[in-house]
Amino acid sequence: MTLPMTPTITAIERSPDRGRGLARDMRVRWALEEVGQPYEVRVVSFGAMKEPPHRVLHPFGQIPTYEEGDLALFESGAIVFHIAERRAGLLPQDANARARAIAWMFAALNTVEPPIIERGFAFLVERDKPWHAERLPMLEERVRVRLAELSSRLGTADWLDGAFSAGDLLMVTVLRRLSGQGIVEKYGNLAAYVTRGEARPAYRRAFDAQLAVFAATLPTS
Repeated sequence: MTLPMTPTITAIERSPDRGRGLARDMRVRWALEEVGQPYEVRVVSFGAMKEPPHRVLHPFGQIPTYEEGDLALFESGAIVFHIAERRAGLLPQDANARARAIAWMFAALNTVEPPIIERGFAFLVERDKPWHAERLPMLEERVRVRLAELSSRLGTADWLDGAFSAGDLLMVTVLRRLSGQGIVEKYGNLAAYVTRGEARPAYRRAFDAQLAVFAATLPTS
């Protein structure tokens, strides 16, 4: 009997998020925990991410990557989709419901996340630029529009389309990028939605594992 191979993912040491679960390997960890798949983690430094060995796995020199046998993947959304396709627990069996869950995966990464990322980048990197004061309100409005639309669609439901799916997993991780900024909190149903995601046992296991990586790479006194 051939035992299934244990996937290996990469995570960054001393993550800028300081272990708050915002690094994109969190999405992959959570997906693996949801489907009950053991995995291994290889921690890489910022420098190593840009070196040829890592670029063989990720041409853009980022994390996460995913290796399983002779398969190597990059891009967190593609990795989560692969996990969801191969193992039960993240995509419905019904064909139409499955297609809708996949659509929500794309919506999270292609529609909701980009304005959030752009706003965050402007806030952190462009604050000293002469156009910052004029540009930031425009970026914040784009985020508010998307959140209002998402809030309207979610309504009083627990999840985006029936049972929890990979679409919810990705959407929750996207919304968490606004944690503590008082933006998601303006939409009560979205704030409760994120809280439900964070309360899932698989999420807690993934969060604790990612936090442990950050803690282990802190310099000792």
